[in-house]
Amino acid sequence: MSRRIAFAVLAILLAQGMHAMPAGAGQTPMADAQKDYNAGRYTRVVDALAREVESARDDAALHFLLGQSYYQLGEFPRAITVLERAVQLAPKESAYHDWLGKAYGRKAESSMFLSAMGWARKTHKEFEIAVQLNPNNFEAQRDLIRYEMNAPGIVDGGDGKALKHIEDLEKLDSLEGQLARGEFLTTKKEMEKADAVFQKILESNTDRIGVYFEAADYYRDRPNPEKMSEAIAAAEKVDPEDRRLKYYRGVAMVLEGKRLNQAELVLKSYLATVPNNSDLPPHASAREWLGKLYEGQKRYAEAAQQYRLSLSLDPHNKSVEEALKRVEKK
Repeated sequence: MSRRIAFAVLAILLAQGMHAMPAGAGQTPMADAQKDYNAGRYTRVVDALAREVESARDDAALHFLLGQSYYQLGEFPRAITVLERAVQLAPKESAYHDWLGKAYGRKAESSMFLSAMGWARKTHKEFEIAVQLNPNNFEAQRDLIRYEMNAPGIVDGGDGKALKHIEDLEKLDSLEGQLARGEFLTTKKEMEKADAVFQKILESNTDRIGVYFEAADYYRDRPNPEKMSEAIAAAEKVDPEDRRLKYYRGVAMVLEGKRLNQAELVLKSYLATVPNNSDLPPHASAREWLGKLYEGQKRYAEAAQQYRLSLSLDPHNKSVEEALKRVEKK
């Protein structure tokens, strides 16, 4: 699957479903852990909250943040244990179910066939519950649709289910529905129809910056550097300081084959200053594009290094595996 069952995609706003904190709570362990999480210091979050749960066994929000941190560190069995506790403590929190579904999905990826089927079904169930609890949880909506359009019917997937949920989402929020439909069409290789959907999205004049980044992802993979640059320009109008722009600017310059020295600096800056978070463009992808940049400049040893680093973060990326083999022969 191109996005895997659990999808390392845009994550739900961390504040959703969490207990409100009183004024002056910035010095509490939970508030400090949230700051560390936002900064990508997941090990620090785990170190702090793993101790806290011993004396706060009934704090759902604490378990949720700890589970998210384990997830970001790739420790999916631990994430499952903690997120299951969060769901047990707060069974009506949509975000908790969605993140548990993500963790189940990642567990499915590394399991043997029969076991993987069981984990996959649990993934689907949690995504469904998340959507039922809060239809306006668009991240859960998209996770459910992605699952169904990639998974076979034997584990509750299927195009028919995905299209039904896309239609439901379009009625709820037309723009989110268009994004889901564009992704569906792309997955099914109906590229002319997908082009039309993403062109309409580009023309939406929305103030949701994530919409333009998703369009930029589409045009990156198409590949269409001109349209990708349009999407980036639209995102810049919404928030020129958004930290994701470094990644997209760097990739667009590599695609264009222009200003490559600047592209190298921008991508390196992204890697150095932005945490590797499922909410953001992954470091594995930034490493891959640095590798492409170096390969195009015939800097094969440097390209190989970046491809290896990319694979260390995303071991199942076949295109990077092939790129590494290619440059190693140079």
